[in-house]
Amino acid sequence: MDVILLERIPRLGQMGDVVRVRDGFARNFLLPQGKALRASEANKVRFEGQRAQLEARNLERRQEAEAVAGKLGGHSFVVVRQAGETGQLYGSVSTRDLAEMITGAGFSIARNQVALNQPIKTIGLHTVEIVLHPEVTTTVSVNIARSADEAERQARGEDLTQRETFAAEVEEEAEEAAEGEAAEAPAEDETEEAQG
Repeated sequence: MDVILLERIPRLGQMGDVVRVRDGFARNFLLPQGKALRASEANKVRFEGQRAQLEARNLERRQEAEAVAGKLGGHSFVVVRQAGETGQLYGSVSTRDLAEMITGAGFSIARNQVALNQPIKTIGLHTVEIVLHPEVTTTVSVNIARSADEAERQARGEDLTQRETFAAEVEEEAEEAAEGEAAEAPAEDETEEAQG
């Protein structure tokens, strides 16, 4: 289906572009959300008549988004979650969790504005992109830890997952060495008996 875009849509086109999209995408998303019109001659004339209004509205929204991006950009948020010793979370941190946390800090963010390809499942510092407008994005830092103390240590630059992994490796090496010594000891006794 050919549609006329009423706003910039990433990976699709700019305002006023006539693009071919799948029928379901147009019917279920673009048309109901008011992001596009069917590409007919009547709608092309209608779009050209409204173009100045649409561009003015888009400019106003973009300026508001840039103001919010200036305040929100670079903020750091702490999320405390339960996790295993390896740093794997018991659950995950999703777009909904992040949107609620940012909204709780005084910003108005919907969960569809949080650009997270997959939920966060490990502790540590994560950079998350926030799309405030099709032309305005900003990033925030999310510090996921098991406690507030751990969050402070991570913020200072300490890598808690690496330390625990290293400790586990040292422990495993010590166990392997002890098992190796235990296996070698009977072999020496057997060789002495064979010689004697």
